[in-house]
Amino acid sequence: MRALFNRSAARRLVMLLLTGGVAVLASAANSVFNSTAALSNVSGENIYSHICQGCHMPHAEGAIGAGHYPKLAGDPALTSWEFVALTVLGGRNDMPAFGASADLVWDGPTVHLSDAQVADVVNYVRSHFGNKYRDKVTAAQVAKLPHPTTAAAP
Repeated sequence: MRALFNRSAARRLVMLLLTGGVAVLASAANSVFNSTAALSNVSGENIYSHICQGCHMPHAEGAIGAGHYPKLAGDPALTSWEFVALTVLGGRNDMPAFGASADLVWDGPTVHLSDAQVADVVNYVRSHFGNKYRDKVTAAQVAKLPHPTTAAAP
């Protein structure tokens, strides 16, 4: 049994459950998150509070437990909007990709964010939680970045 269920597999399972739980809670708590079309008028703050804070925590302080969820508060890596946008678009480590095409087949719960929504949440995170980056990224800039075309392996 130990060989079949290693620590890495456990982390992936917990991440899938957390991601699914966050998506389900967001959907249940706010009907705006029931469809991609309804997300069009949602702010970066709302996207963060309904999707991102499930792992990064309400004040972006991060968490360590079944996995490592990096803090975003006062994070010097956020100097680069491209780094943040690429992370949201394609995921990183066990974080899911939120910029994958809406019709991409994925074997777990998926929330697709448009380029405008990615820009909004990037701008929000970079200007809150002790982060003082004032330059704003636009949807057009996000659109020029690579977007996932295939689902990442679990």
